[in-house]
Amino acid sequence: MKYEELAKEIIHHVGGKENVESLAHCVTRLRFKLKDEGKANTDVLKNMDGIITVMQSGGQYQVVIGNHVPQVYADVVAVGGLQLDSGQSSGESTKEKTNIFNTFIDVVSGVFTPVLGILGATGMIKGLTALLVAVGWLSTTSGTHQVLSAIGDCLFYFFPIFLGYTSAKKFNANIFIGMAIGTCLVYPSFSSLTSTGQPLYTIFGGSVIESSVYLSFLGIPVILMNYASSVIPIIIATYVASKVERVFKRIIPNVISNFFVPFSTLLVVVPVALIAIGPAATWAGQLLGAGTMFLYNLSPVIATTLLNGFWQVFTIFGVQWGLVPIAFNNLAILKYDPMIITASVLTVFSQVGVVLAILIRTKNKKLKSLSIPAIISGIFGVSEPAIYGITLPLKRPFIMGCIAAAVGGGITGLMGTKAYMVGGMGIVAFPSFISPEGIDSGFYGMILGSLVSFGLGFLLTFFRGFKDPEQTNGNQDSDGKGSTDNKPAVKHDIVQSPMKGNLIALSEVKDEAFSSGALGKGVAIEPTEGKVYSPIDGVLTNVFPSGHAIGITSAHGIEILIHVGKDTVKLKGKHFTPKVKQGEAVKQGELLLEFDMNEIKEAGFSLITPVIVTNSGDYLDVIETEKTSVTYHDDLLKVVN
Repeated sequence: MKYEELAKEIIHHVGGKENVESLAHCVTRLRFKLKDEGKANTDVLKNMDGIITVMQSGGQYQVVIGNHVPQVYADVVAVGGLQLDSGQSSGESTKEKTNIFNTFIDVVSGVFTPVLGILGATGMIKGLTALLVAVGWLSTTSGTHQVLSAIGDCLFYFFPIFLGYTSAKKFNANIFIGMAIGTCLVYPSFSSLTSTGQPLYTIFGGSVIESSVYLSFLGIPVILMNYASSVIPIIIATYVASKVERVFKRIIPNVISNFFVPFSTLLVVVPVALIAIGPAATWAGQLLGAGTMFLYNLSPVIATTLLNGFWQVFTIFGVQWGLVPIAFNNLAILKYDPMIITASVLTVFSQVGVVLAILIRTKNKKLKSLSIPAIISGIFGVSEPAIYGITLPLKRPFIMGCIAAAVGGGITGLMGTKAYMVGGMGIVAFPSFISPEGIDSGFYGMILGSLVSFGLGFLLTFFRGFKDPEQTNGNQDSDGKGSTDNKPAVKHDIVQSPMKGNLIALSEVKDEAFSSGALGKGVAIEPTEGKVYSPIDGVLTNVFPSGHAIGITSAHGIEILIHVGKDTVKLKGKHFTPKVKQGEAVKQGELLLEFDMNEIKEAGFSLITPVIVTNSGDYLDVIETEKTSVTYHDDLLKVVN
């Protein structure tokens, strides 16, 4: 498992697997539902390599990983033995009360997150088909067009079946019951009846919900709606099914429950869904679509400017999930979405422009190394690495990105941009904005708005500047303006000796990982006393459970590893007594660890201790002291900026 060690640390710092109620993942985040979030070591997780940040939103504990989150998720599940997914629980919940909004966000993300990947894939195929038709490379009467259209439309047309599956998992119901309900909603005979059959009679005549009745169930009129691509009816119906199923589980004997629980549940829920839930939910969806258009039509420019300007703020707090059902509902009811999908695509490009400016202007090597993958991820629609890793910590660039997105969004409103499908993210999403009638001003508005967002984000950040992390302790910002701090910029940092003992060249350590310099530059100490002190002011980013190794990150970003002995991890903490905990801030000279030298030697382990700067590549050089022996607080290493 590639991310086994990271997975172990994540499980440990969310409070152990016994604290995990459920776990899912989206494009970039592990989404935990913890029994007690107070047991999680949030600060430690935020500072851990491999984790961008941690967000607590919508009743979820979200660990932001990046594009490789599926692999990390798989290792977390394997390491923790969780075998979890959305809506499945590893134990009894603490049943903490959450507000309605958090519950709503949790349900929406749990229902829609599992299908986003395949939804984007089919949407991209549909968008590609539309693009080929628009440029005249594909005829709508060809067999190729029919096959590509089938692939592109399959998921969204039969959306109720897929959402029946994910909703059932979220509500802890039988997933096949959820799928069966969804299948009933899009049953072909119902669709053909409304298109070719004669209505028996009309009900609610003269009202806004006047409806034709084509069939009845036990004498009760059934109002047939077009449920293809619908969202709200199946989610509500599956929720009702989860409650009905629990009732039948309690009253039907176990020996026949496998058959008669689904039998009874479907006989109750499907008629109720067709007679009441479906029509009511459809009317509610139509009202929601009309309400969205009403707000949009008040002023398309103002509406899109505000939504795009605040979209990345919504992303930080997970609020954008509350808008997802509205976008899907608009696609089902209106056959297009006027602004929500547009905002989700366009705003990423403003952050990409901002990060590109930072990449060019910054002198901080670590920030440069973070910027390149963030730009690549952003181009393909994933903004979390850019936001959490770069722009949000720097503050001003994040604001510049929001301003640029607002301007670009206003352009899409002015030119009437609409999304006609969900088709991937980033640059591959552009075909989603091609109208069924062909390329129009709205499509060009999307292209222009994205370019303006990107360009304006770049220009604002490049010329307005930002506080370069490498210069925060000096007298200059990245915009060249002097700060109020007149101290000279730091040219080097001194790492003091954490131990008392004799020095050995790192190349002579009998461990290739250290002697080769692969883990960083430094020196080794053969200790004469079993104590380890902090060599620098910083934060303990790693205190291994076995106590044999400690990682410290200084205020200037120097990452130091102190590894006591060779293979001493095999002692599993025996003979080691840590005096500190991971995540704590420590001062230079503070006692970190005590260990029993005699017992460790008698157990057959070497005590030679490498002290290395693991991010040596971020600095010009790491220079060792010329002494042959050191005591506590002697200068050991000079890290040159």
